[in-house]
Amino acid sequence: MENIRYEVKDYVAVVTLARPKVNALSRAMRYELTEAFDEINERPDVRCAVLAADGHVFCAGADLKDRPDPSKAGQGPLHNRIVRETSLPIKDNDKPVIAAVNGAALGAGMGLAMACDIIFASKNATFGMPEINVGLAGGGSMLAQFFSRSRMRRMMFTGENFDAEELYRLGIIEAALEPEDLMPTVMAMAHDIASKNPTGMKIAKRSANLVELMSPRDGYIFEQKYTLELGRTENAVEARTARLEKRPPVFKDE
Repeated sequence: MENIRYEVKDYVAVVTLARPKVNALSRAMRYELTEAFDEINERPDVRCAVLAADGHVFCAGADLKDRPDPSKAGQGPLHNRIVRETSLPIKDNDKPVIAAVNGAALGAGMGLAMACDIIFASKNATFGMPEINVGLAGGGSMLAQFFSRSRMRRMMFTGENFDAEELYRLGIIEAALEPEDLMPTVMAMAHDIASKNPTGMKIAKRSANLVELMSPRDGYIFEQKYTLELGRTENAVEARTARLEKRPPVFKDE
C-alpha cells in the first residue's frame, strides 16, 4: 500500500496514515483504508485495531486536488459514494478500533477519528470541519452525533478548530495527552482489549453500534438476547472457568 502502513502483532493491528505531508485523503488512500479494515474484520489474529498517523498532522481532510470532474456525468455521485463509505469499515468493524490523534484532524480526517470506538489525542491535536472555508459544506450528520446543537452549527458555519483539551472537556475524547504518551497509552489499551474474549468482544462491538439506534428498553432486550447466546459459546465458558480457577483464560481465535 502506498498511502498507509498496516502491521499486526500480538493480536493488535496498527493502521498508520502515511501520505506526506498532511495525510490528505485521496481516492486511492480511501480504497487502501477500506481494504485494510475489511481485512482486519476477518483476520482471526486481530482482536483490536489502532488508527494512527505519521507526521505532525493526523489527517487534513479530503485531498482538494482529487475532486470529481463536474463535466463528466456520474462523477459527482460516484465521488460522494466513495467518500461516505470511507469510515464504515472502521465503524462497522467487528474489532474495536482506537484512534491515536497526533495532530490536526480536519473535515474527513475528523470523520475518520470519530468513526473509531475510542479516541485519544495529543495536546497538540485540533479538530474541525473547515469545509465552509473551501467552498464546500457538510459534516453535520457526523457532528450531530457528538456535539450539542449550537456547537455543531458553530463548527459548520465558522470552520473554527477546537483543541484536544476542549474535546476532552466535552467528554468526546478519552484524554488529551503529552505527545510522547499518546501511542504508549493507546497501545496499552489495545493490548488490554485484545486480551479479552474475542467472541464476546465481537458481540459487544455489534451491540454498541446497534443500541445507539434503539430505545433504552429495546436496546436492553436486544443485549439480553445477545448475552444469552454468547454465554453458550466455548470462549464464554473458558472465560468463566478461568475466573473460577484464578488463571489467565486461553481463548480460541474467532
